[in-house]
Amino acid sequence: MTTPGPGPGTRTPTDRATQGRAARKRTPRSAHATWMASIDRPDPVAVLERQGRDRLPELLPIRYGRMTASPFAFLRGAAAVMAADLAAQPRTGLTVQLCGDAHLLNFGLYASPERSLLFDLNDFDETFPGPFEWDVKRLAVSVVVAARENGHSEAKAHRAAVEATAAYRTSIHRLAGLGELAVWYERTDADTLLPLVRSARHRRRVESSLTRARRRTSLQALGKLTEVVDGRHRIINDPPLLESAGTSDMAALRKIFSDYRSTLSEERRLLLDRYRFVDAARKVVGVGSVGTRCFIVLLAGRDADDPLFLQIKEARKSVLEEHLPRGPYVHQGHRVVAGQRLLQAAGDIFLGWMTGPQGRAFYWRQLRDMKGSADVAGMTPAALTSYARLCGTALARAHARSGDRIAIAAYLGKSDTFDQAVAEFARTYADQTVTDHTTLTAAVAAGVVRAAPEL
Repeated sequence: MTTPGPGPGTRTPTDRATQGRAARKRTPRSAHATWMASIDRPDPVAVLERQGRDRLPELLPIRYGRMTASPFAFLRGAAAVMAADLAAQPRTGLTVQLCGDAHLLNFGLYASPERSLLFDLNDFDETFPGPFEWDVKRLAVSVVVAARENGHSEAKAHRAAVEATAAYRTSIHRLAGLGELAVWYERTDADTLLPLVRSARHRRRVESSLTRARRRTSLQALGKLTEVVDGRHRIINDPPLLESAGTSDMAALRKIFSDYRSTLSEERRLLLDRYRFVDAARKVVGVGSVGTRCFIVLLAGRDADDPLFLQIKEARKSVLEEHLPRGPYVHQGHRVVAGQRLLQAAGDIFLGWMTGPQGRAFYWRQLRDMKGSADVAGMTPAALTSYARLCGTALARAHARSGDRIAIAAYLGKSDTFDQAVAEFARTYADQTVTDHTTLTAAVAAGVVRAAPEL
């Protein structure tokens, strides 16, 4: 376990700013612009295959099929590939709790415990302490890749990446001037998004997204994911994407459900105890997660029409872990939960972790709690740029909770040097993503890996 050094609270703001400016000598801001693959760069398909060795082999073709769909889909599933590439780049040494996979689609809407709809990071499978710029670079790369797929010009793709990075920089500067509690309570309420939208067409899309998110609840999932059999709700069997849990899996899930309960606070255990276990199924989710063990559990409260859906996801080592000093958590489920609680402005009340069969780590969360994500495909240049700014702002708020925001702000400075450098990196790494995507599609065509693109 790493031993933390003196916290920001033990040093003056002047000392912290001096530390940030000193980091420029080790890693000039302009140094972030460079990307060139080394001759010993690992083969991206080999990296993905190594990741798949301990996953469910029957599901891996779904993962590869989804990743071959487009360069952006490849980027989503290739966090391990980019982590190795980032590890070869110069580092600032300014550490935060990284999301670890901060691409555009890992931001979105969700409900706070007070039932407010918030915009924030929403995926933490790869969270780990590391250099703040790794998240910023992954965000910027995803912006350029998405812009190209939407047919935007290179100039507009570059501008969107600059704006995402500039939003991060200016937000960190603003947060550096606030007190600790003010930073901790900072959040982006979804209702504040509409005034930021200039075009009427984009505003209608945002309003539609907010409406859909508010409808995505456990009750809505009950109608979509279940059917009534012999008078009882049962999760629909739709293999391979949604498959009823077998007898052995069901027994194991009931056991780990009890263990998970112990990681919740007392009042939330009391709430959970008012629900009864009804049914469970294995579910395929996302792109990069495909092949890991993931289940959904249906619980019933007051009656059958008072459902709660929980998701159980296997927590594996972060893709960042092999490239960075050891983190503070041995249990991978604990790592994910702690990272989410630290990075998100408000957390899921049912977030918890436990150890499952064969010593595998898992974490639990609500399956649907007014969650929603942006439809990035087809966004106009103006809409994508606005969304990129929003993501950059949200990322800065998340980093400010765990890292030294004053030191980071001093490192970034007031000019756009860092913004332009990261945007240039994003441009060249987006080219690399296209090349890697082509390598994967060629491997599929050659029969090296098998893909199921229709799933």
